[in-house]
Amino acid sequence: MQTSPLLAMLLVITAGAAIALQSPLNAALGRHIGSSLGAATVSFGIGFALLLVVTIAYGHGDRLLESAHAPRILLTGGVLGAFLVWATLSSVTVLGVLTMSAVLILGQIAAALVIDHMGLFGVAPREVSLTRLLAAGLVAAGVVLSRY
Repeated sequence: MQTSPLLAMLLVITAGAAIALQSPLNAALGRHIGSSLGAATVSFGIGFALLLVVTIAYGHGDRLLESAHAPRILLTGGVLGAFLVWATLSSVTVLGVLTMSAVLILGQIAAALVIDHMGLFGVAPREVSLTRLLAAGLVAAGVVLSRY
């Protein structure tokens, strides 16, 4: 499915807002049930069920079987997603939503610089330029400003 750059940006902005909402919601669920791991499990379970229904509704259910033949490294996304949900719901009450989100973005940018530079996972290699390093530095400054 082709997506225009503007639509892609709107989708990612919406996803970013969803992460900001998801973390305090999951943290509240964790407090309610007395377990941050349990809350992450419930969150993932509901997300899994929804994605399964949508995947089948779009006629892609048979494609799920192909994951059994994928390189194992490609299956670690679920592990990383589970860690993301648990880490953010465990941290949001300590850091607040703004700082937690800023730190999350800083981590994403640091990893993105490495992924882009090395051309990992089929991404076209891009140089680590001064401009890109300054962008990461500004996000790091934003983390500091959001906290102190």
